[in-house]
Order: sequence, then C-alpha cells, then structure tokens
Amino acid sequence: MSLLHHGARQEALPQLSRFRGEFYECLTARSDALFELADAVLCGNGPVRSLPELSLVGEHRRGHGGLYAAVARGGMDAARLRRALAAVPLPRAADGRLVLAVDVTCWLRPDAHTSPQRILCHTYGRGKDQYIPVPGWPYSIVCALESGRSSWTAPLDALRLAPGDDAATVTAGQLRELVERLIAAGQWRQGDLDILVVADAGYDAPRLAHLLRDLPVQILARMRSDRVLRRPAPPRQPHTMGRPPRHGGEFVFGQEDTWGIPDTETVTETRLYGTARARSWDRLHPKLTHRSSWATAEGTLPIIEGTVIRLDIDRLPSGATPKPVWLWWSATGTDPAGVDRLWQAYLRRFDIEHTFRLFKQTLGWTCPKIRTPEAADRWTWLILAAYTQLRLARPLAADLRRPWEKPAAADRLTPARVRRDFRHIRPSTACPAGAPKPSRPGPGRPPGRKNTQPTPRHDVHTVRKTDAAKPKSKKPTTPRPRRTG
Repeated sequence: MSLLHHGARQEALPQLSRFRGEFYECLTARSDALFELADAVLCGNGPVRSLPELSLVGEHRRGHGGLYAAVARGGMDAARLRRALAAVPLPRAADGRLVLAVDVTCWLRPDAHTSPQRILCHTYGRGKDQYIPVPGWPYSIVCALESGRSSWTAPLDALRLAPGDDAATVTAGQLRELVERLIAAGQWRQGDLDILVVADAGYDAPRLAHLLRDLPVQILARMRSDRVLRRPAPPRQPHTMGRPPRHGGEFVFGQEDTWGIPDTETVTETRLYGTARARSWDRLHPKLTHRSSWATAEGTLPIIEGTVIRLDIDRLPSGATPKPVWLWWSATGTDPAGVDRLWQAYLRRFDIEHTFRLFKQTLGWTCPKIRTPEAADRWTWLILAAYTQLRLARPLAADLRRPWEKPAAADRLTPARVRRDFRHIRPSTACPAGAPKPSRPGPGRPPGRKNTQPTPRHDVHTVRKTDAAKPKSKKPTTPRPRRTG
C-alpha cells in the first residue's frame, strides 16, 4: 500500500463518521428508523428490489411496519442536509476548478393514480425507439464531476419539478442556492477559477448564463444542430442615418458558408473517439425575442455573447455514426488549450448517467411504490446520503470481486464494488441510531368493515385544454433553422 493511499485511508474514516453523524442530526422524526434504512441500502446483498426486503437486512433492526412509517411520516431537514453535502470534500477538474453537471432524471409512476403532482416525462427507448411521455416525478439533480475516466460523481442537490415549473428558472434558482452554499462552505474562494456548469441541449444555456451573471459561474451546454446565432453588430459608419443595428450577420449551424474562419482550431488524438477536431468562434449570441421564457421580460432584451465550439470525432464506442457536437460557452476570449479543456469537460458530463443508473438499478431509488411526493423527496434524499457515504468510504473498501470479474486497483473501485464491502466498514464508523423499543401493532380496521375513506385519485398534469384546442400549423417538408433564442 502506498503512503498516499494510506494517508487517504486515515483521513477517510473521520470524514465518513463525521458525515454519518451530521446525516443523523438532519433527521427530525423517526430518525433511528431512517438512519438504519440508509444502512440497509448500503449493506444489502445485491440490488435493492423493494422496501420490505430491506427490513430483513441485519443492519436494520426494525420491522417492515416501522420502515414504511419512517418513509411515509418521517422527518428530514433538507436544508441542513444540503449544507452537509456541500461541506464534504469534492472532486476537482485538472485545472483545480469545480465542474458541476445538471440533468433531469425521472421517477416513472404510470399506474400511481393516487399520487399527486405527476407530470408527463419524456422517455426514450420504449416501443420502437421513440420518445414516449410517461407519468412520473422528474428530479433535477446536480453533481460535481471528477477528472479522467471514472463512474464517480458527487451528488449535491436534488429538486423535484412541480407542475407548471419553468425548467430554466427552476434550474437557475437551484444552481444559485448551491453556489452560495459552496461559497459559504469554503469550496470556492476569491481568486479561484469560476465554477463550470455543464448541461445538455435541453437547457436554455444563454438564459441560465443571464440569470446567474452575478455569480462566479460559467455555463457550458450543448446546442441543437439547427440553431442560428448572430455575430456582433458591425461598427457604425459615420453619417449613417437610422437606428444602429444590434445584431450582426447570421451564424447558421447547418450552413458552413456562414461560419467563416474559426478563431481557434485544435486536433487531438483520443483513445475512445479517435481524432477529435475542435473549432471555436468567439462572440456569438442568440437573437432573443419576447417569446417563450423571455415573454415576461420588459424593455430591451439583453445580448448574451459566448463562444461556440464544434467538435468532430472519428468514431463512437458504440459503433454508431458520430455526429458533430455544438457547444456554447458563456465566456469569450479562450485559447486552443482552453477549448480542449471545455469539450473534454463536456464529455465528462455523461458520468452523471452512471450515477442515475446506480441510483435506479442498485440502490433502488425508483423501486418503492411511494404514494405522496413528500415521501418521494424523503427517499430521494436518503439515497443521496447513502451514495455520499459510499464516496467517502471509497479509500477504505477492499475489492470483493466476483470470480468472473477482473481485479481492480484500490483507487479504481466502482460504487457497486465499494458497496459490497460497506458492511465491514460500518462498524468502524459512527452509528448514532438507538436500539428499537418493543411495541405492539395497532388493531387496524376490523375484519369485514369496508374502507369508508378511499384515497383520492389525481390526474396527470398535461397541457391546458385551451392550448391543446388551438389548431396546429402544418410543419414544412424541410426543417428550418431556429432563428430565435
């Protein structure tokens, strides 16, 4: 064992015990049952399939009735838990900055007719590889990303989107509160590089940059390939009449003759993608109009300049035909080395998909048939706290591999492999939960008596009828570029 790894082990155990104690303090009602429920998630053999099976794990000393009651009627101080997650050691990029990835993942509940606040969530791959809306609870999750090849992230916040929420506004508020917590926790100090927020094409990157312009934050997001941006307005010529123009010529993503000479161009050889060619154009902005999310804006709309990066690769690991990737960065004036760091940081965004898959397939985030959204939020925060304990226990875990698995170095264990050894790590950490008290179950409803208070049923929130009744215009045969922001 190297001295560096030995030092990491010595620091990891106090940090893990400290977080477990802070997590217990965040539980305000039925704290012992909720804390042992998180331990059961971490110490169970195999993936979590249902809540009752967790009551059979040895670390959970209570029955399945207390487990259900803790999830349904327990209490949790989410604000304090958010501060605790922001205070733990976070991974950094190669240049030392914090890189945050934000994305929405859905807890699908198509048959939960008694669950309120369900929204139609878009899913891919159901049926004939089509986008099919399925009722569920969408959650916006923010994670800190590591550098290099890794399936680890650091979840920092989770927020359920309520019906009628504007994704850009809600995400901007979520990121603002998170950045303020990171600054208060000392994760960012004056003089550090700005925090980089990486997002996919579903987010309005210029609007996020505009809403977070007073914070040390930079936005890097993918844009659709049919977008049209504008160049800066040309200088006003003397003796010219009329109002000066606010926008310059068009930059059409799908028309190469409008691009011009790129400001930077780099060629990099990669192991997974072959030759990666990145070109960037500086000071490009969308032409905003008083529609969509800018409909309520008053006065002159802002000009939000940024840098556009086009990434072309030779191949994909899946064997599919690669397509060019268009990125928009909310800052200007970068060099070729900075462009390489930006597109590499965007590719690290896909690590958050590994975290979502672990949440759902291993930790059982979407397995319980929870009725109320408040209980779903409680269970979601419990899963985030459990994953954080896995990340803090990473230097302490041994490689308990299966006979058909390849050996892995101590610093290359996946979250699933760390979970296999958490049962042996747990006795060395703080376990503040008290022993269960003996109790007798209630009598319940007398046999033969019908339920006189049936659970109310709730409809799925969809588009209003007034909007759906409007006649839709016929789509053109050839797609037209999007010329607005």
